[in-house]
Amino acid sequence: MITLSKRSAVEPFHAMDVLAEANRRRQAGRPVISMAVGQPSHAAPKASLDAAEAALKHGRIGYTDALGLRELREVIATSYRLRHATIIDPARIAVTTGSSAAFNLAFLGLFDVGDAVAIARPGYPAYRNILKALGLTVVEVPVTAETGYTLTPASLERAETRAGRKLKGVLLASPANPTGTVTGREALKRLITYCDSRNITFISDEIYHGLTFVGEETSAVEISDNAVVINSFSKYYCMTGWRIGWMVLPETLIRPIECLAQSMYISAPELSQLAATAAFSAEEELDVYKESYRTNRDFLLSRLPELGLPLVSPMDGAFYAYVDVSRYSNDSMEFAKLMLAEIDVAATPGLDFDPVEGHRAMRFSYAGSESDIAEAVGRIGGWLK
Repeated sequence: MITLSKRSAVEPFHAMDVLAEANRRRQAGRPVISMAVGQPSHAAPKASLDAAEAALKHGRIGYTDALGLRELREVIATSYRLRHATIIDPARIAVTTGSSAAFNLAFLGLFDVGDAVAIARPGYPAYRNILKALGLTVVEVPVTAETGYTLTPASLERAETRAGRKLKGVLLASPANPTGTVTGREALKRLITYCDSRNITFISDEIYHGLTFVGEETSAVEISDNAVVINSFSKYYCMTGWRIGWMVLPETLIRPIECLAQSMYISAPELSQLAATAAFSAEEELDVYKESYRTNRDFLLSRLPELGLPLVSPMDGAFYAYVDVSRYSNDSMEFAKLMLAEIDVAATPGLDFDPVEGHRAMRFSYAGSESDIAEAVGRIGGWLK
């Protein structure tokens, strides 16, 4: 008999399970609308598709340096200069196989087994699951209206006291999934300064940058050279399936990450790297897509509370509405299953993001088309009545 490792005993990513069931129903001919995953309904920008087509035509699909194509790293560095008025040496940028690979590399490069790493609750479930699978101690810190729906130095101190151990790392997303929280410049600066003063590594998940609707979008690179920044082409750039992302690294971490990447991934796909390089010329097209998300956001901001689904947190950024379903159910998993089975609308149970309070919350992605979002909300309204 095969014996499984303890590290394999992580919770399922329920959003992906819901998506799989939605896909099965769609293949069976059901009129499914998915609001379950953060996948833009738009294709990758035309410039990226053209670049990929040219690469295929010329057979340019092979290994690259483990840290990525120089031309891509340079254009990423240029984007930080233009968007954040910050000069980044391209040597500090590592191109990764999506942000998922970046989290693996960061956690392996920075932490040892048993080290304590703080994350927000509610928060992206893969943080918790990857950390646990790597043998790290996860310290979940509640974020509420009192904390501005983000981590604060005071909330970290309280969490450290409860855990009875010193934090080695802190991970924060802004804009955040599922809450949509945008952590402003001063709040982010206070948090990073707190971490730097206590020798705590700060990891900034910025994969929803470009999708801020309320507040100021600040990158950790503007504040500290010690922060590790992780970003992705999946969200704003509409390139989920291309599996391409990047990291901005402190200088001391460059070589360790390169060595880990060489053995774990060899390199990100060259085809995706070429398409990603071209994506930086497509901001006009991508901003049109962003406006469609804004339209969906404004629609849900009005309609969901009218349906008895009040927001748990403000929808300041990303493309998610995190709502309280306790008027109808205290079992978000069952709520999600029934909604998919009875009206063919898929959404994600809050238990993915919050194992303590998530039983009464749901996350709705509004990355889909305006017509799909309107149709889904119409179905939900009739169903809840």
